[in-house]
Amino acid sequence: MTGTGVRWLAGALVTACLLLAGPSASNNVYTAQLLPAGAPGEAVPNRVMTWNICNPCKGGGRNGGRAAEIATYAPQVIGLQEACVGDVERIRDYLRYRYGLVYHVAYGSVLPSWSRCGGLPWSPGGFGQAILSAAPMTDRVNVEYPDGGSEDRGYLAVTTLVDGLPARVFNTHLAERRQAPVRAKQTRVLAKAVARYDRTVVLGDFNAVPDAPELTVMWAMARDADPECGPAGTGTCTPTTDWRSKFDYIFLRGFAAPEQRVHLTGWSDHDLVQADLTRT
Repeated sequence: MTGTGVRWLAGALVTACLLLAGPSASNNVYTAQLLPAGAPGEAVPNRVMTWNICNPCKGGGRNGGRAAEIATYAPQVIGLQEACVGDVERIRDYLRYRYGLVYHVAYGSVLPSWSRCGGLPWSPGGFGQAILSAAPMTDRVNVEYPDGGSEDRGYLAVTTLVDGLPARVFNTHLAERRQAPVRAKQTRVLAKAVARYDRTVVLGDFNAVPDAPELTVMWAMARDADPECGPAGTGTCTPTTDWRSKFDYIFLRGFAAPEQRVHLTGWSDHDLVQADLTRT
């Protein structure tokens, strides 16, 4: 049976269970939800995605909505920023039980945040980055930047498969927009780690426009998945935020991206950024 057939059958079984169990079951079962025509039936091996999912953000059902957005494109690797462990767990469950997409997960929490993530006061939910991968991940490293600015920030790195090749995948969230000197320190730390690998994918919210000085060290070793975008500020860089600036990047070493796609979403103040990679 094809991946699409498996997902259709799973959805039909869940719907049947709901009908048998009655309305009270809807709070406990991941109900089937149709995706747009043409949505992949399984994870696309060469597809990567970065998304700052915005926390705290208002709106009920946001984790189900976020999962539907991800399932629509079914990337092999997903980097999430501003991610609470509990939210990622629920998104992962939605992806599995609604859409038949099974992901491994690595957490890069840098902040215990009861106010953002809930949980018991003595056991708050972790807040930071997360990487979801359709293939297993190894050699996880979670680094907190020496200077996070107004809030602790860091990067998460794992080794996993992208387009069938082992690759080092980084996911980061840099200091806030008005803290350029702090971001400059952070990118130096990140770039030093990235430079150790020939085949890398660096996902994240850099909180900086392409020609910002603090991104110089990244451009020196990598290119963005947006083929029209570069550090000179003369290209047409597709915006990735509600305030129509490009802050979200997919930096590549050992891969190229003929095209990057930015998908507007109502579930965050950042757009969902996706690229299909080719080997170089």
